[in-house]
Amino acid sequence: MAAKDILRSPETERLFEAILSLESYEECACFLEDLCTIKELRDMAQRLKAAQMLLSGFTYDQIQKEVEISTATISRVNRCIQYGPGGYEQQLRKIGALKEKEK
Repeated sequence: MAAKDILRSPETERLFEAILSLESYEECACFLEDLCTIKELRDMAQRLKAAQMLLSGFTYDQIQKEVEISTATISRVNRCIQYGPGGYEQQLRKIGALKEKEK
């Protein structure tokens, strides 16, 4: 099944609806704690940090040392930034994590 098909499946749409319905930090934390393993949450947080650092001009070596993730994961995040739909940058801007880049 193609990635576009997976993103449009009834199950995935239901997941997106659940995420969009979250109204507070506490609701989000409770939902994600139930939905994901601690490792999955840590991995997602590390990818977001790597994206922030890539968008701010850090090198792979700097990111690997600070975030403690593999260069393969950093490369995957970088591919998403370069060729993906722009989700990392959009959300990082929304939460204000790219302000230092704009200064």
